[in-house]
Amino acid sequence: MELTGKVFKIGELETGEGKNGTWKKLQVIVETNLDTKYPKKVALTLMADLTNYDLKEGDTKIFFFDIESREFNFKWYTDVKVWKINNSSE
Repeated sequence: MELTGKVFKIGELETGEGKNGTWKKLQVIVETNLDTKYPKKVALTLMADLTNYDLKEGDTKIFFFDIESREFNFKWYTDVKVWKINNSSE
């Protein structure tokens, strides 16, 4: 799936250790539907090498992502994980 939007907010880099080694995670809030009165915001998750991508608030980019849900203690959590970022022609 893909989404074109403007970077609204960039979160703090998170790191940790897992069974497969060190991981890095960055949450980015992207504003979509910019041509409407009420733009929508989507929280995207960047993992590993994508956390080093040179993003700035206000940049318009194309984000390619997968949606994944998982269950923990009878609650479901959904991640929108980005796997590629391109420059937008806008």
